[in-house]
Amino acid sequence: MGQGGEPRRAQAYDGELGAAVARAQEGDETAFAVAYRLVQPGLLGYLRGLVGEDAEDVASDAWLEIARDLGRFRGDGAGFRGWTATIARHRALDHLRRQKVRPRSAAAPEQDMLDLPGPYSTHDQALESLSTEYALGLVRGLPRDQAEAVLLRVVVGLDGPAAARVLGKRPGAVRTAAYRGLKRLAQQLGVESVTDDGSRTLGEST
Repeated sequence: MGQGGEPRRAQAYDGELGAAVARAQEGDETAFAVAYRLVQPGLLGYLRGLVGEDAEDVASDAWLEIARDLGRFRGDGAGFRGWTATIARHRALDHLRRQKVRPRSAAAPEQDMLDLPGPYSTHDQALESLSTEYALGLVRGLPRDQAEAVLLRVVVGLDGPAAARVLGKRPGAVRTAAYRGLKRLAQQLGVESVTDDGSRTLGEST
């Protein structure tokens, strides 16, 4: 998986991604390979956070569906990342149902509802650590809503509205879940609490 700056790089590549998708829809196999190269690292990281060591298999299933339904997609590069994340999520949930794995309750302890800002924003320290398998294991230990919000915002690099569409929730709810999840990860990884300024960085684009 990419380093902590991967979401920003993914967003920077959205123009290239959108152009590649448009060419791929016209039958350009090389362009589809470019789209795959740009999307796969974040998508695989997202799936690792959901299904662990089975992520590669689930990603393969997702890409088969993506390739099959590519002609139906309408949108730009950012939209394509959201669309592929939605497909990957459906395949992951199917996999979990087959494995009879029950996700943890989305209910967070009362302490998670408290805002305990540190003296400065240190969310980037937590983001850097999300490139490790250890940190992905910590993400899997978060309440379900927080885990998915963090993965979509930080690993896939979606903005608030796009992540909300993938999850079928309001952007504000996803922003809050991502903030609480990242704050908990920062604490577990031994860095300062994520401040509200950090949560705005994770929040919806303005």
